[in-house]
Amino acid sequence: MAAGIPLRPVPRSSQRRAAYYSGSHPARYQVEDESSHLDEMPLMMSEEGFENDESDYHTLPRARIAQRRRGLEWFICGGWKFLCTSCAEWLLNACRRRKELKARTVWLGCPEKCEEKYPKNAIKNQKYNIFTFIPGVLYEQFKFFLNLYFLVVSCSQFVPALKIGYLYTYWAPLGFVLTVTVVREAVDEFRRYKRDKEMNSQLYSKLTVRGKVQVKSSDIQVGDLIIVEKNQRIPSDMVFLRTSEKTGSCFIRTDQLDGETDWKLKVAVSCTQRLPALGDLFSINAYVYAQKPQLDIHSFEGTFTREDSDPAVHESLSIENTLWASTVVASGTVIGVVIYTGKETRSVMNTSNPKNKVGLLDLELNQLTKALFLALVALSVVMVTLQGFVGPWYRNLFRFLLLFSYIIPISLRVNLDMGKAAYGWLITRDEHIPGSVVRTSTIPEELGRLLYLLSDKTGTLTQNEMIFKRLHLGTVSYGTDTMDEIQSHISSSYSQVAHFINYSPLISAQSGGANRSSTPSRKPQPAAPKVRRSVSSRIQEAVKAIALCHNVTPVYEGRAGGSAETEDAEVDQDFSDESRTYQASSPDEVALVQWTESVGLTLMTRDLTSMQLKTPGGHILTYYILQIFPFTSESKRMGIIVRDESSGEITFYMKGADVAMSTIVQYNDWLEEECGNMAREGLRTLVVAKKSLTEEQYQDFESRYNQAKLSIHDRNLKVAAVVESLEREMELLCLTGVEDQLQADVRPTLEMLRNAGIKIWMLTGDKLETATCIAKSSHLVSRTQDIHIFRPVTTRGEAHLELNAFRRKHDCALVISGDSLEVCLRYYEHELVELACQCPAVVCCRCSPTQKAHIVKLLQHHTGKRTCAIGDGGNDVSMIQAADCGIGIEGKEGKQASLAADFSITQFKHIGRLLMVHGRNSYKRSAALGQFVMHRGLIISTMQAVFSSVFYFASVPLYQGFLMVGYATIYTMFPVFSLVLDQDVKPEMALLYPELYKDLTKGRSLSFKTFLIWVLISIYQGGILMYGALLLFESEFVHVVAISFTALILTELLMVALTIRTWHWLMVVAEFLSLGCYVASLAFLNEYFDVAFITTVTFLWKVSAITLVSCLPLYILKYLKRKFSPPSYSKLTS
Repeated sequence: MAAGIPLRPVPRSSQRRAAYYSGSHPARYQVEDESSHLDEMPLMMSEEGFENDESDYHTLPRARIAQRRRGLEWFICGGWKFLCTSCAEWLLNACRRRKELKARTVWLGCPEKCEEKYPKNAIKNQKYNIFTFIPGVLYEQFKFFLNLYFLVVSCSQFVPALKIGYLYTYWAPLGFVLTVTVVREAVDEFRRYKRDKEMNSQLYSKLTVRGKVQVKSSDIQVGDLIIVEKNQRIPSDMVFLRTSEKTGSCFIRTDQLDGETDWKLKVAVSCTQRLPALGDLFSINAYVYAQKPQLDIHSFEGTFTREDSDPAVHESLSIENTLWASTVVASGTVIGVVIYTGKETRSVMNTSNPKNKVGLLDLELNQLTKALFLALVALSVVMVTLQGFVGPWYRNLFRFLLLFSYIIPISLRVNLDMGKAAYGWLITRDEHIPGSVVRTSTIPEELGRLLYLLSDKTGTLTQNEMIFKRLHLGTVSYGTDTMDEIQSHISSSYSQVAHFINYSPLISAQSGGANRSSTPSRKPQPAAPKVRRSVSSRIQEAVKAIALCHNVTPVYEGRAGGSAETEDAEVDQDFSDESRTYQASSPDEVALVQWTESVGLTLMTRDLTSMQLKTPGGHILTYYILQIFPFTSESKRMGIIVRDESSGEITFYMKGADVAMSTIVQYNDWLEEECGNMAREGLRTLVVAKKSLTEEQYQDFESRYNQAKLSIHDRNLKVAAVVESLEREMELLCLTGVEDQLQADVRPTLEMLRNAGIKIWMLTGDKLETATCIAKSSHLVSRTQDIHIFRPVTTRGEAHLELNAFRRKHDCALVISGDSLEVCLRYYEHELVELACQCPAVVCCRCSPTQKAHIVKLLQHHTGKRTCAIGDGGNDVSMIQAADCGIGIEGKEGKQASLAADFSITQFKHIGRLLMVHGRNSYKRSAALGQFVMHRGLIISTMQAVFSSVFYFASVPLYQGFLMVGYATIYTMFPVFSLVLDQDVKPEMALLYPELYKDLTKGRSLSFKTFLIWVLISIYQGGILMYGALLLFESEFVHVVAISFTALILTELLMVALTIRTWHWLMVVAEFLSLGCYVASLAFLNEYFDVAFITTVTFLWKVSAITLVSCLPLYILKYLKRKFSPPSYSKLTS
């Protein structure tokens, strides 16, 4: 991996600093020896490297080299393009000054008090408006050299001196191409307009002094109080003030924002939730201070202040008090105050503008047309030179340019566009990939040229359905087949306890662990000796811990079909097992609680202060929630302190990732090994532990904890320090293993893509451990491969050392988090991308939507290769739009990704067929079609050149009017277009041998080499046809036209037959139809053909002879090439 990156010596002072740095982090960077460590530093670091963290990229050698490439060479090699775009961007920014985003104070229900004008709350996905539509579409068309050239040629026909033939021969094809494009764009634009209008016209209830009024989504302003009902979309970013739920909290669905299907719990501002009635929101004098709008959807800082109370009420606001736009209310009715609208909402800031995608094949054809143009100019100059520059030579030059303009055929664009439409139709009609939709018909060939596939994880590779698979207690392990044993242990241990305490059927005490007696005592007895407990009691403790340590809330649907969320619906609630569903911020937690239900311990109800469990015997156990410590990506664990209502015992339960928990639990010899075993099976592991607290210990903790929560500086650090004081010597209860089920056939599909030479990167917003698990279980990373987990870095120095550590690894997959990636890209962008591109697989976890898009753009910029992004949620839209080819999966997370994508499929496994079969066919067919259409233009231009040179370099057309139009249309159009049905390999073969795909990415089907071969064929055939006709022509010139044109048509039809690899019945029909059309038209074209002559035997043998001479050698060459140098696929098909 390191081969491509040179080593560079580092100045002494930097060595001292680096040694000091590594010394200060002994646990993170093991450095054996200062000198040996520094010798391996590949990354150039300047003297001031560590002092100046912001020192820019110019310290890197490549940037210096790039600096030297200035001057004339730089200007010619694309500098002019850079300068033009820079000027255009500057002008655009000058016209549309971006307003600086600022923090704001928002008064409740008083939009008029806002100091500034904020953007309109309208969704706008349209590319154009009524004024920019025609100019915009025309610009998109004429920025291609091909189309611009035809516009100039067509316009030249209005000049009498330059007029050659009829106007319609130039304007009809151009008009057809433009009409098709404009209509297609107009339809797309109208659909986007309708979608936007539908979203913007949604009605919401706005709370005013006079009561509720209905308001359109697009008319909502900052400061409005908006009421959002259950299952309604939140129209703008709001702070959550009130809810109809008694608990003061509600659930929201965020799948269209962050791609996660689980529900998030949001908490109302307690000051406004406590108000007796809705109308009281106007009787208080309060405001929200909100930070400036930003991209991060996982954080928010603000304060809520009520001024009219004594003393004034101040509440700090965090992410749990916010309701972001594009999320959906899942429970109850919520009231919020709008803080950000329109372009400033988190969801809009995280989506990028869709770009107009242009396929690589189109760019390559554009290059070839430029080469043809140069050939055209050269040929015209040669003609004028041979003429001897007599008379008005520049006019003759222009006439020659027009005569030979068929070298660049306008039918190229028509044929390719129709071909693309045909490929799209074939994809949608393929019964092996049902439900597929082609939304961008301009880039089907891209599917055959991909080198990087960037995939989302949740819902794309996985089904996002968790299943509990394994419980390990250290000495004994239970799998799916032995869960009934756990069930019997639980029911027996709880029935014993209930039987023992039969005086109170509703209050059940538990045999509570190693340090307690089995009788219910008010105070725990920590002095009791530790006895080795029976398996039964250990299972009971483990299951109870799993049933209590979580953030899950049971939700019951109402009996009469109504929701159970309104305040008076309590009576109608159906508490049966069938109507209960669990909601939590993580599907893992739901899986654990569902499992405890299956073994007999059921979570019945939960609010902010207590929860109730039901035992197998039907007894209800109540626990009071004293404290809860939520899961964070830094701590990698969550904890809860509960008090048992029956015994008064206080227990601190904690569960988390093994890396975080291994230092917290008491010494044991099995945890690390078992975690490794489960991870290899692709299970997500959680370690569960507990600690019993005395009343005194808890009171002491609570006072310190509350004090830390009120501090203004370093609040998070202080709170974490207090919690850590509890997390010592905890008793290890069990290890759980949960499986996230993969989508159908993910493993064979990834295997196929890897064999096809496609590198797969997984970009996910999920946790590092989860992402690594899925990468292993889906075989994205093969079992034998090492995984390098990139340690979290925050400074340039740390990034430097960590990149060195990674550089020493060979052939290992990389796992990196979004934050570390951001730091590395800031200082060592080129190095990181270069190293990552050499990895067999890359996993980026904790990625925001914009980061996903940024990674796609980085790959495009640094490798120049074609990228494909696949995802299924609103959080994947930016990535899908940034990639050269975007594929959306219609999944549980809604249709946002599939609507924004170029291709939409229903399952991940369909991508194999989409790329291997349809990608291959689209690219191969378009390459053949493009080159054949060019050949058709070149051959007639060669004949024109021969004709002009024989007749004293006269700028007179060989074929007039209808013959030229007919040649490009009815006489040859059908057979040439039938090439879109050709295939070199059967679909089964392409799927069985994905290695064939590697050839496509090299772009050999359409290159300057293949193009030159076609040019030589055209020159040979054009020369033979023209000279043959001139040699055999008798007395009248009209016979030359008849013989050469008939031979030309026959040659073209035979050449199509020569090019075809697999015959289809439509191809045969097309060949005979074209021939029939030509023969039939001979009767009508009296001005060009002498009917008496063309019915003679002489005419027939002359035409046959010329055609044979022009085609037979090519057939012989093709046969010899097939025999002595067959293509790779022919070995398989034989």
